[in-house]
Amino acid sequence: MIARSSAWLLSQFVSSALAISFNVPATPPENASKQLSAAPVGVSLEFFTFPGYINDVPATSTCLENLKDLTGTWPPMRIGGTTQDRATYDAASTEPVTYSVDDPADAPLTLTYGPSFIALASEYAGSVVLGLNRRLNDIANTISAASLAVAEMGNLRAIELGNEPNFFTSSDPIAQGSPWTASADYASQISWQDAVAGNLSSTDLFSAGVYFGTDPMSIADLAAEEVEAGTNGYVKEYSSHNYPQSQNTANLAALMSHSGIADNIAPFRAEIEAADAVGKGHVFGETNSATQGGGGISPTFGAALWIVDYVMQLVSMGTEALYFHQGTIGNCQYCWWGRYTTGAPYYGAYFATMALAHADQIAPLDDQSSSLAAYAIYQGGSPVKVLLYNSAYYTSGTRPSETFTLTGLASSTVTAKRLTAPYSTSRVDRGESPTVAGQTFGNGDCGVLGEEVVESVDVQGGQASFTVGASEALLVYL
Repeated sequence: MIARSSAWLLSQFVSSALAISFNVPATPPENASKQLSAAPVGVSLEFFTFPGYINDVPATSTCLENLKDLTGTWPPMRIGGTTQDRATYDAASTEPVTYSVDDPADAPLTLTYGPSFIALASEYAGSVVLGLNRRLNDIANTISAASLAVAEMGNLRAIELGNEPNFFTSSDPIAQGSPWTASADYASQISWQDAVAGNLSSTDLFSAGVYFGTDPMSIADLAAEEVEAGTNGYVKEYSSHNYPQSQNTANLAALMSHSGIADNIAPFRAEIEAADAVGKGHVFGETNSATQGGGGISPTFGAALWIVDYVMQLVSMGTEALYFHQGTIGNCQYCWWGRYTTGAPYYGAYFATMALAHADQIAPLDDQSSSLAAYAIYQGGSPVKVLLYNSAYYTSGTRPSETFTLTGLASSTVTAKRLTAPYSTSRVDRGESPTVAGQTFGNGDCGVLGEEVVESVDVQGGQASFTVGASEALLVYL
């Protein structure tokens, strides 16, 4: 480990720094989150790619284990996506998944999966949410798969019945030729939950909703219908999906903006509160930077910074976990890793996990109206870390910076770890790798490389100052 002083820290920025001050409350303030889950940062693997990620991509196990090493808990996994609603369970199949595509970059339009798919999912050391088909309207087939999952998967957290049903249409078998409306979906989810859970004599089984956005279908309305129907006991949690940017019109500066993130997630507050009001948790069962595998912004360092702040804002709001989607292997700009590269977004996931590791609560210290963010992170009722983020977009020239002053500190010295890269637009595959405390992750294997750099800052009169460059984040250990 390399220790560097505050003098070294300040010397790294030649531009004059503006100043902003935050007091760190000695106990969790009124706006602090509820109890955090042990591992809020999770992954979602596209259904048809799941066996490939596990069996054919060596980095998968190491990238996940790196996150586990920070928290002591394996990151939660969701297996699902568009192809879960194209998949038919085949109890006689000897293959985990069977499909055909004209181009390896394509996702299959139809596929089957066998018992070995479920067996492979059961081997993951963390919890698993398993997505099953509702669109094809074959409830007997889905019950068969669900029965095997409940019987064999000791790690099964929940089952999804369908994926993003707000995109179902009258031509989908589940609609039987009728318009697919919000009321039709609520009735369908409740009916299928009753049939599947009743057949398995199970409660707390389903990750319900799985809606893209909050309109025209909402968790608030679904939860009310569940309570009225007496089926809320079948629900483990309610799930939202969110992609802030469109693949075709993606804007990196907007994606990573601290205030922009707050605006993007504002509609989900009512969804989280609705789940909580009926005694259930809320998750983002599928999310990432941009739709359809990601846009050109998705492999950048700015997307890594977005992950950090997006996670902090949403867990502060009350969501329990975020499952970041990993799509088609070899055709996925927002994926964290692949066969050859550990992408910049993984650095953000690692840093966010590091910030929340072993924490009980988090509290925003700013009002989310500017480009600057600060979060106090608590363990056992005391502040143990502060996360600072400068979301200013930076691509060239002299790097601007901001000076954050923290007050109310009890120790005489604090340390810090920095998440940085040459530019907001930096990409690993273009030779501009980010670093987390000076370290990188091996391409193709995700191993941690390099010596850790820990910065040290003196505290005087209960306060200390930290310089954070544009498009950087700093984790201060109190």
